[in-house]
Amino acid sequence: MSSSASTAYTADEMMTVAAARMVRNGATLFVGIGLPSAAANLARLTHAPDTVLIYESGTIGTKPNVLPLSIGDGELAETADAVVSVPEMFAYWLQGGRIDLGFLGAAQIDRFANINSTVIGDYHKPTVRLPGAGGAQEIAASCGEVLITLRQNARAFVETLDFVTSAGYLDGGDSRARLRLPGRGPTAVITDLGILTPDPATKELTLTSVHPGIPVAQVVAATGWPLKIARDLSTTAAPTDHELHVLRDLQARTARAHAGQL
Repeated sequence: MSSSASTAYTADEMMTVAAARMVRNGATLFVGIGLPSAAANLARLTHAPDTVLIYESGTIGTKPNVLPLSIGDGELAETADAVVSVPEMFAYWLQGGRIDLGFLGAAQIDRFANINSTVIGDYHKPTVRLPGAGGAQEIAASCGEVLITLRQNARAFVETLDFVTSAGYLDGGDSRARLRLPGRGPTAVITDLGILTPDPATKELTLTSVHPGIPVAQVVAATGWPLKIARDLSTTAAPTDHELHVLRDLQARTARAHAGQL
């Protein structure tokens, strides 16, 4: 396995690989659909084979051969170690403190990692009505820690959310702790431009790593608030050839399966 890619890669591939690397082998991982699912399964197929993937529909230890279309995709139940009811999943597993890591996407995020996946615009007359919370608010509250993945632009990284679906660090500082939410909250936001992590004291998202070839000015321009930059800003390691091969093979299998060719 080479230490870095010898072939070109896309911004989405860089984001997916960077997110996958943050999954610890053996972690119990609550997975969202879309980018989080791709990152979680890439981790399972590379450095974290013992990770226990859990989806909201109640599938535990699932090992999908292709990425699911939704939490109700039969692929998840067919490859799971166990399937439990949704109330058991949330009351016993999630709220019982038995899940180490949550993976979430979002339509909007603010400087304290609060996320919106409900509406764009006024709640009663929205410009866009999004899929909704699902279990995102419970994941954000109760998982040991949370990773968030989304593409970075000024429409998504906003000064004020149109709707607060899930709590990150609320107003910053100790506001999450004052609510006594059991989980640590978001520990990283992984985008197609870089990685942001919360300041230890203020909890404001700070750019701590940029992806290869991305100027800091581009990340600042893609953020709807004055973005803080870490003094020891690093550059994310480029994807390896092995990581790209596994990710592309997974996506190709998924495309064929969803087109009815498998």
